[in-house]
This record gives sequence, C-alpha cells and structure tokens, in this order.
Amino acid sequence: MRGGIMIKPEGELKVSFGYQCNSNRNSSCEDSDEYETLPELRRNSSFSCLSGAALSANATLANTNICNGLIGAEILPSWDSPNSFRKVPSSPTLSRLDILSSSLQSSMSNLSCSPSTPDSDSYLLKSMSPSSRSEGFLNAMEVQVAGGAAGEDRVQAVCSEENGWLFCAIYDGFNGRDAADFLAGTLYETIVFYFNLLDWESSQESIKASSGLDLDGSLPYIEDDSNTINEERFLPQIYRDTDSSVDNVSKNAPCAKPKVSTNSFRHGVLDSLERALSQAENDFLYMVEQEMEDRPDLVSVGSCVLVVLLHGKDLYTLNLGDSRAVLATYGDGDFMNGSERLKAIQLTDSHTVDDEGERMRVLCDHPDDPMTIVAGRVKGKLKVTRAFGVGYLKKKKLNDALMGILQVRNLMSPPYVSTQPSLNVHRISKSDCFVVVGSDGLFDFFTNDEAVKLVHSYILSNPSGDPAKFLLEQLVVRAANCAGFSMEELMNIPAGRRRKYHDDVTVIVIILGTNQRTTKASTCV
Repeated sequence: MRGGIMIKPEGELKVSFGYQCNSNRNSSCEDSDEYETLPELRRNSSFSCLSGAALSANATLANTNICNGLIGAEILPSWDSPNSFRKVPSSPTLSRLDILSSSLQSSMSNLSCSPSTPDSDSYLLKSMSPSSRSEGFLNAMEVQVAGGAAGEDRVQAVCSEENGWLFCAIYDGFNGRDAADFLAGTLYETIVFYFNLLDWESSQESIKASSGLDLDGSLPYIEDDSNTINEERFLPQIYRDTDSSVDNVSKNAPCAKPKVSTNSFRHGVLDSLERALSQAENDFLYMVEQEMEDRPDLVSVGSCVLVVLLHGKDLYTLNLGDSRAVLATYGDGDFMNGSERLKAIQLTDSHTVDDEGERMRVLCDHPDDPMTIVAGRVKGKLKVTRAFGVGYLKKKKLNDALMGILQVRNLMSPPYVSTQPSLNVHRISKSDCFVVVGSDGLFDFFTNDEAVKLVHSYILSNPSGDPAKFLLEQLVVRAANCAGFSMEELMNIPAGRRRKYHDDVTVIVIILGTNQRTTKASTCV
C-alpha cells in the first residue's frame, strides 16, 4: 500500500490531499496535485511532521442540534478543515464560550484558585483581546487548524507557527456524536481560557515573589539547583513528572520575567487541562439537563477524550477512556542504532474494566452495589470506566429520563463513571522519534509495538509520505483479512453495517525532531 492513497467508504481509492515543505526556508517547496505549500513551523518546535487520518464505521447524524444548533452550524464549521490545514485568526475565547449553559466568565469568580481580586476579570478579558493573544502560554494571533468527524469520532489539531506549539485531540464518541461535537467545539477554547488564568496566577506570583511574599502573603518556596519544588502550588490531583531537571520555561518569552519554578508551572499546565475538562463536563451535563425532555437520548451520549499538547520540549497528555498516545523511542545508548531497539512506551492509561487497577477502583467506590460490573461492563452498559458525558451513569435524574430497557436498574451510588483524567508530562529527548495518537479502534487490531514498527518502517522508506494514512490502510487490510473479505469488499459495506468489522478509527502521527517539515491532515467519512 502506498501512503498517497485515500480510502473511501464505497471502496474507491484516490490520491490524497496535503502539503509538504522542506525544513530550509531558502529551499524551494515541491508543488504537485497532491501537495500544497505550507509555511515552515518555527525551529523551536519539537516536532517536524504531523499526519492525521480518520475512517468511519458508524452511521451518525452529520450535524447535531446541541446548544441550539450553534455547535454544529457555526462553531464546528469554522474550525473543521478535513482535507488540509488552514490559517485562521485566534478567536476571542469568551465570545464563543458565551453560548454555553454556564459560561466561564460568570463561573470564574467561583473557581477555588481564582484570586478574589477585582483585577482578575479585567486581566482575563484583556488577555482575550487581539493585541495580547500572542503573549500567553497558548495564545497566538493566528493558528493553523485541521480536523473533522469520522462516524462518532472527532479529530482536531491546532498549531501556532509564531509560538511553536501543537495541540491535538481525539474525541471518541459513543451512543451518538453530540458529546464529541461539543468537545471539538469548546474544549480547546476552554483550555486557552484556563491557560490565561494560569498566566495571571504566574504573573501575580512573580510580583509577590519579587516583594518577598507569596500569593497568600507567606514566604515563597525556594527553587534549588535541580528545579525541584518545595511547595507544589499548582499540583493537580493526578500527575506523573518524568523529568524534573528542565530549563526554565520563561527563557523563550518575549520579555524577561522573574524566575518561576519550571516544575511548578508544568504542574500548573496539567492542572489547567484538568480544570478545563471539568468545566466542559459541567457545561455539557447542564446542557443535557436543559434539553433532555426533547432529546432523552442525550443522557447516554458520551466520549473518550485524548488531548496531546506539545509545548517546547514538554509533551503533555490528558486522557479519559481507552484512546492512547504511544511514544516511539530509543532507550539510553540505543539512539539511532537500529529499528529492532525502538521501544513503544504508552504515555496514557487505559480506563476500562479490563484493566485490573481500574476494575478494583470502581468496585471499591461502590462496595454496597453487587451489580457494579455486569457482563464486563459498568452497570452492564459501558466498558470504559472514565468518560466525558454519559450522564445517566453519573446522575439519577438523568437516568430517570430514560425509559424501559434503556434505563439503568438500581443506580444505587452514582456516579459510576469518573471524569477524573489521567495526566502526564514527558520531556522530549533526542532519542524520541515519534508519537502515535489513536482511538481504541486502532488498537483493536494493532499492539503498541506493532503500530510503532509499522510507522517506523514506513517513515524509513517514505520520508515525505503520510504515516497516519498508511497505518489506517494497514488496519483496513487486517480487518478485511479477519472478516474474510478483500479490502474493496469491506470498504463497500455501508457505514453502520461495517461497524461489525471495525470501529471508527482516528490516527495522528507526530514526528518529533526538526529534520523535516511536513504537515498533513485528512478525514475519510
């Protein structure tokens, strides 16, 4: 299979889209029917190539009517670009999020960590203005965006050429696409909002530190030579820090600022991701409660969540459910010594009842309910133990909106499904090669090692090709073989019926390093 082939549901194979650019700005870029030129990313980025592909198996409505239709009719079309990246202005966050049932602006004063000062609102509003969008942690005057839907999956990628960061997300929806659509339309903006809040808190900490006091009036923590933290102010409930000896994050800032602990700031980033997800969950369930009389099916709609944020050399991940981010890396001393030494390291946790730790956690949370896990599913309904949405397993009144066999019997001690994400930050090193980001449909057919080996072998033979699309094509070949079909016969089966043979599949491959500058994205629906 060649990397330039796009699989269509009806079985037609055709050349895909894309753009490709050399790493040297002075070099000419190749133009053809397959590729269009994309300006080079800044060299302080830790990735050189982004490739994304998605294939649908489920039949679902193309546009949902949540939030009075604004998500599907206005917000998603402005972000989605399924066949190429496109440059768009960085939108003012609050104007978009104002459509939500409980807006961030009104809830900001209730945040546990928001300083109760009249200046906080004005700072955050100022940080949304066009003139200051390039100054924050994840702000930019312009961003490159790509994304779209494949069945109930949503894929999204946002990168800033001016600031050198990359945001990728896969929302693997189930029981409908509403939750995945909601996330695609709001979560990135919500994350930007909380990063603005983090910027404000960091600036206040620096001001207080320069005067010898901390935010609460106490003496500040002391940063030692190894950048370890004596007071972990921004520490989230769940985190894993793989490298505590890192450069100070402010060294690439437009202007010099007082030194702040790098580890503390990284923990603040993780905490901001978690708080943004919690805000999105609260807004979505509030919206479900408002609309469930007309659409009771919304109470069962949910989504797995996987967010990957690459900022400088820090690779942050947040996940709920069973999507994965897998790092391909050479171990210490094995750098570039051969493909047989390339290792696959899973950066995310799998939140399913098949995981012994997750299974025990759920059972321990509901000691008085003997029917917590039935037939390998939470309350007999869901295999994942953590997910966005799926309100009927979290609130009794949402479960009561369902009737008959759809309703969960004996909902004794909700919530049964958690919204507490797994969070991780990995420091990119020279031995790290690429990251495979995929929904669980990919790993139904490939182990982590198999996915890494396939991508690696393809990159070696096709340095300018599309590894995500290649990986998806190999999945179709394997799914067809398992079903006893040819690939063409399998792909001619209509979406919906084809779900019997494979799930919706979304793949993003992020090539780390700066030797090559290629950016692509695609969706096959």
